[in-house]
Amino acid sequence: MIVSRRWLEALLTRPLDAKDVADRLAMLCAPVDAVVPLHQDLGDVLIARVLEVKPHPNADRLTLCLVDAGGAAPLEVVCGAPNVQAGKTYPFAPVGATLPGGLKLDRRKIRGVESNGMLCSAKELGLGADHAGILELDTTAAPGTKFLDALPIADDQIVIDVGANRPDLLCHRGVARELAAVMGGVVKLPEIRRADGQMGGGAETASAHRPIRPSAHQGIVDGVEVRVEDPEGAPRYMIAVIRGVKVGPSPAWLAHRLTSLGHRPINNVVDATNYILFEINQPLHAFDLAKLRGPAVVVRRAKPGEQIVTLDGVNRRLTTDNTVICDAERPTIVAGVMGSAESEVSESTTDLVLECAYFQPTRVRRTRRALGVSSESSYRFERGIDMLAMPDALGRAIDLIRAVAGGEVREAPLDIWPEPQQPRSVFLRPERVGHLLGVPVERPEIERLLSAVGFVVAPKDQRLAVQVPGWRPDVTREVDLIEDVARLRGYQTFPDELRPYRPGTVPDAPSEVTLGRIRERLVRAGLLEARTLPLGPADSPAAIAVQNPLSAEEAHLRSRLLPGLMRRVEHNWRAGERDIRLFEAGTVFQPGKGPLPDEQLWLGIVLTGARRPPHWSEGGGAKVPDMDIWDLKRHFELAVGLACPPQGVVVQPLKDGVGWEAALADGTVVGSAGVLEADAPRWAGPLYGLELRVTVAPPPVARYEPLPTQPAVQRDISLVVPGGVTAAAIEAVLRRAGGVGALLARLDVLDEYRGAGLPPGEGTRGVTWRCTFRDPARTLTEKEVDALLGKMLSALEGELDVRRREA
Repeated sequence: MIVSRRWLEALLTRPLDAKDVADRLAMLCAPVDAVVPLHQDLGDVLIARVLEVKPHPNADRLTLCLVDAGGAAPLEVVCGAPNVQAGKTYPFAPVGATLPGGLKLDRRKIRGVESNGMLCSAKELGLGADHAGILELDTTAAPGTKFLDALPIADDQIVIDVGANRPDLLCHRGVARELAAVMGGVVKLPEIRRADGQMGGGAETASAHRPIRPSAHQGIVDGVEVRVEDPEGAPRYMIAVIRGVKVGPSPAWLAHRLTSLGHRPINNVVDATNYILFEINQPLHAFDLAKLRGPAVVVRRAKPGEQIVTLDGVNRRLTTDNTVICDAERPTIVAGVMGSAESEVSESTTDLVLECAYFQPTRVRRTRRALGVSSESSYRFERGIDMLAMPDALGRAIDLIRAVAGGEVREAPLDIWPEPQQPRSVFLRPERVGHLLGVPVERPEIERLLSAVGFVVAPKDQRLAVQVPGWRPDVTREVDLIEDVARLRGYQTFPDELRPYRPGTVPDAPSEVTLGRIRERLVRAGLLEARTLPLGPADSPAAIAVQNPLSAEEAHLRSRLLPGLMRRVEHNWRAGERDIRLFEAGTVFQPGKGPLPDEQLWLGIVLTGARRPPHWSEGGGAKVPDMDIWDLKRHFELAVGLACPPQGVVVQPLKDGVGWEAALADGTVVGSAGVLEADAPRWAGPLYGLELRVTVAPPPVARYEPLPTQPAVQRDISLVVPGGVTAAAIEAVLRRAGGVGALLARLDVLDEYRGAGLPPGEGTRGVTWRCTFRDPARTLTEKEVDALLGKMLSALEGELDVRRREA
């Protein structure tokens, strides 16, 4: 959503700083993606009055203009536009000025005559496409006045990332309401400027004084029959007829409001409806009454196979799931989405039928997706607009159209509302606010905060009855109101220390325990975790399509992790990053036996670039070698040890290609590793990747062991160990021989000796072990310990040729 800083200033009647607005909105309701300055590069342009115009002595199509730019003496300027007249006021760029696009003006001769600046066209100032003539100004500003001071067109576009649950922020009044809550003041719609320059009705003029004729299903307004045959698709539908309008270009103030948002002005009637859309979030549609057959307006479901040519020139086939607006014979609008050219307003239009409607959001969303077309109106209808404020919006639209295009309303507008609704109320307990937020919030402060954004708060017993405004469809529960209290109070006002809490007794899910262990080990190994979207393009023939995709690029559930990780690698390459080590542990989706897909946990890793970070001791020019296929194997074996059960998984070379695979004892392949192909720059290293299915291990069983009550007996034994015999092999034999009755409680290596005094033999060494014996029920005797130790030494000598070292 793009909002104009100047438009917000008009609603709040106070100056604003765009950066400050962006910071406040980010903390209050929605992040701001960008702040784009508009026309602030016109600071060098001045207001000038042309005193004299005469022909150029050396060119038939050029003129010499004597220009008063506020200096000590008039300036002579060469001009090629035919519309320059003496006595008129124009924008003037003096010598040294810089125009949009970076053009810097110098004093130069044109066909032998020196020109001291330039009179500017709308295109040269970035204010339009007209380059044929100089922009004539209607201003009383004195020559030499800054152009931006005389015509306040410098602005800022504030690009807001509005969430789907906050449709009230899709208009300037909604954003201004949020700012007023934290900056103080009230939001007041500016009075409408009429064609004669006078100010017309203000914010409440239309709705407060114009009568509305209610009806249940149908009615007639100024000769136009209106019927609602699909009340489910259009719960509320309003129609007004304006006769005697004159369609033409919009006044400058209206055109500027729309261009400040990046929208092209069309004509005064269409621009007026768009103005209401961006000001108060009510989509409107204006019909040419002469093009409506009947004349009638019928709201119904589309017939099977019915077709309509929308404003974009595409012939679209409709279904019975679509709501359409028709005349007496044919559909003219796809309700809430887009109209057709057959009934659009043109320069020959004199009588209008103005539609103000609420269309069912789900129906609009499905229609928009089915037809593959979107519009500013559908964007708002499918999120939900304020049904209760429609009379206000229609009244303001009528006032605006009459102000800029003339015309009259001979009969009161028709309001077809089969099931009128009342504002809903939600009860709020003040003590619950403090309980959820962790800090006490006084009752008067709660009332003040909620009232600031349009809620009506009234005490009832020990609670607050809060009436929810129609523009907040997201507020349905007590906790929604508490969230508003928190954000309006300011998240920065809450303490950040850890308060006392009660730890949970529910153990973590086995899958979370497994994934946590995998993440910890891989991070320790130098990898960074990535979390990519589970949606994307089809990555395999078995990819599962999403029925309601967010976009064409995110229309399938992922069946693998590597494609998403490769896109992250390519993103890092575009940012100039060469050394990349990423992993992701997440869910992939495979076709299941039932209607739902089969979800599996997989681990994916991508590696490219240097094998390790450079070290200062190697010098600034030393090049660290890149990772190769053996680094891939090392990471693959690490991943197999983390993600697969400890027994029964074999890492073996791929039968086809370079790489490895992990297979179970029955031959089932559960993972693979190899070289990947990607859109790599020339300076990038080889890209390697691996994927592995994660086996969720059951959580270890916690066993209780009481503290020992009997004394331990320790014996130190020095052993002569031949070369090739490992300490692990010795420990295994000692535990097996000494574990009878669980008397051998502990084994520790105390010392290793290599040198003189040992029997000859390569790798022979002396190793001293400490054996700790204990019986949990009684004290061991020396005789029992000696007998068990002798058995352990005999086992070592018989199995490993390890003997006790004699002194």
